[in-house]
Amino acid sequence: MPAVLHRGMRRRTISEINMVPFIDVMLVLLIIFMVTAPLITPSLIDLPSVGKAARKPDQVIEVLVAKDERLELKVTDKAVNMPLKDIPPAVLKAQEGKPPGSVAVVISADRNVKYESVVKVMDALQRAGVQRVGLAVQLTR
Repeated sequence: MPAVLHRGMRRRTISEINMVPFIDVMLVLLIIFMVTAPLITPSLIDLPSVGKAARKPDQVIEVLVAKDERLELKVTDKAVNMPLKDIPPAVLKAQEGKPPGSVAVVISADRNVKYESVVKVMDALQRAGVQRVGLAVQLTR
């Protein structure tokens, strides 16, 4: 119910908002945030970085994904068109006789290719047991 002011014969209501409780609540919240802010420690996220391999691979096998999602396997400068199902066995055959992890497989895809196509190639290679699978990137300067 609004407050009524009596002054002489006239009665009139006071139509102002009382700001004191609002200011009190805001000051209490400000003090709480000022006390708790220094106690919060920022979380650290360990992000991967480019080019920090333990050692350089002895051989690099490249899987090329063209604009039309055609796949090519490039081993020692020879590129061969292959379907997806034939790429993991061919990569494993190229790795035969070499120590595990000494051969890296790099997937190079056109920027207009669907992400799903690249993930399918990566998944097929990892399911076949290929240890080092990476993505080729172009550095911008």
